[in-house]
Amino acid sequence: MKVYSVHFVLKGKSDYKDLAPVFPELLSAFLEADEQTPSEDEIMQMFIDLNVSDLERNRKPEGYNRKGKLRLVFPMDRKEFYIKAYNKNTDMTGITEKISGMLMAAGVKFEILRDDRADFE
Repeated sequence: MKVYSVHFVLKGKSDYKDLAPVFPELLSAFLEADEQTPSEDEIMQMFIDLNVSDLERNRKPEGYNRKGKLRLVFPMDRKEFYIKAYNKNTDMTGITEKISGMLMAAGVKFEILRDDRADFE
């Protein structure tokens, strides 16, 4: 299966804990872009609290891996997160720019890598 992704690789001294302050806004923007915003505020707050709790402890958070056209993934072996889509027609430009702006405003050092040819299973 083809997977298309945009990776936000943390650089320098930036670490998971640096994502904690911006994560609620980041998750909200991601879910809006994917049209997956939960209808109940309590569910949204649960997703935010679970992830921010891990980030504040400088641990890899869960991300958002539910069924949808996009997924927000934090891999086990690298200090990065990425957005992946299973459809090459999914335009990730808007959400990439929005998240990039959030990270820059928060002072997080990162680079963006795009993977539009990788095969994952």
